[in-house]
Amino acid sequence: MVKKALLLCFLALSVQQLQAQQFGMFNTKTLFDSFENPAQKSFTLDSSRKFASNFFLPYFGINGANEGNPEFIRRVINEDVYNTSNLPLGTGQINTLYQNSNVYLLTLKIFQSYKHQQELGFAWQLRTDGNVKYTNETLAILDSYTRFLADGSEYDDAFNTKGYAQSYHQFSMTYRENYNKRLSFGAKISLLSGTSYNRLKITDSYLQVSSQLNQLNARLSGVYKGSFLNTDELSTKTFMPTFKNPGLSFGFGTSYTSKSGLFLMANIKDLGFIRWSKSSYINNFGGTVTINDLAGTPSSVVEDRITDLATDDAINKGFFSPTNAKIDVMASRTFGFYSPSLIVSKNLFYRGGDIAFVNKFRYEGFSLSATPTYNLNNFFMIGTQGMYQTPNFEVFLGSDDLFKTSSQLNGFLKNDATIGKGYNGASVYLGVGIKFGNTVEHPQNSSYMPGLEPERPGFFRRIFSVFSKKR
Repeated sequence: MVKKALLLCFLALSVQQLQAQQFGMFNTKTLFDSFENPAQKSFTLDSSRKFASNFFLPYFGINGANEGNPEFIRRVINEDVYNTSNLPLGTGQINTLYQNSNVYLLTLKIFQSYKHQQELGFAWQLRTDGNVKYTNETLAILDSYTRFLADGSEYDDAFNTKGYAQSYHQFSMTYRENYNKRLSFGAKISLLSGTSYNRLKITDSYLQVSSQLNQLNARLSGVYKGSFLNTDELSTKTFMPTFKNPGLSFGFGTSYTSKSGLFLMANIKDLGFIRWSKSSYINNFGGTVTINDLAGTPSSVVEDRITDLATDDAINKGFFSPTNAKIDVMASRTFGFYSPSLIVSKNLFYRGGDIAFVNKFRYEGFSLSATPTYNLNNFFMIGTQGMYQTPNFEVFLGSDDLFKTSSQLNGFLKNDATIGKGYNGASVYLGVGIKFGNTVEHPQNSSYMPGLEPERPGFFRRIFSVFSKKR
């Protein structure tokens, strides 16, 4: 039977694994910046060592938000109380939840050539992302059918829900080079291993509960796709990279610095797919359930009878799902110790996107940034970030939603749902990166530079020269 985790898996993910874009990290020449924006370089001539890695040290972020019924969500998170008695029903209210994760488990970056500043990188990431729109009635039926006890009341479109959640491992290789002194290109190709997937779209639903007739009538129609039906199918092995559900993704980026100092960057990220195995499930459902002896039926059984409509006739069948591809555009300029940046990011296949304005202040190796961000799911966030960075070491700590994170953490630690107001959100990210090996020296300062001999054009330069010859 399908438990609450099936319809609320999105809520569970939002509490346990949350991640944002970390816009404050853009154009920082960190490991994160070079892997997320592959045209970016991460080595400094005459200063940096040849290799860079996080050595399994923390390199992750946590972020998520929910719009709608903030008091109810705070009680669930802070006090572990699931009570829908105060939720308005029959109003057509739609709530929105989104989450996105990108955890770098291990990274390795290698400086290859002075001539075109060529860099080669490898990374192992764990990704999750999800977005769901759900009704108050969906939350209420998972609490108790008694919430609907009102003779003659009918609820059309009561459970109309639309959303997805997926997680996967990503094994990536990146390459970047300078085309000339102002223009650079980079690419990222990844092998994916899907671990879990759920997609639910209920297009038509109906509910009537009558204490007078001692009866419940419900109807559901829609589509369900998933890598599992029952949470009993999940285990530790489920989340290991087995390539039972393989996939590929590709990213491409470029950056340009004008003579006036204006820095421009654009990226297409994670454009790809996952092929979920033949043991996955698909169900185009449409059915009704009637419970006549309602008073004598436990609430948990009523819940299962309704949710089973979405999965009872599911068949084993493979399917494809797209990754959450994005397109990013950035413009930045440095004025002494101050560097403002405007970033626009948009999801290609799923809902959502962000517009961020990064204000970075730098003094020697220390930097502090403040980032107001508008999320296209109608969230407004204020982020901040602190970083210490040298040519061979980096450590950073930040949040994309500082005020919400502070109030959410305060309420959670005090088990108090009255702390905080407005939508629910939380965010924190941190990372440590270290460079090692021989110093990357300029040829004028060294008798030998790996990658300098034999001298040959860079990869992207060779590609573009082929196209120009054909013309």
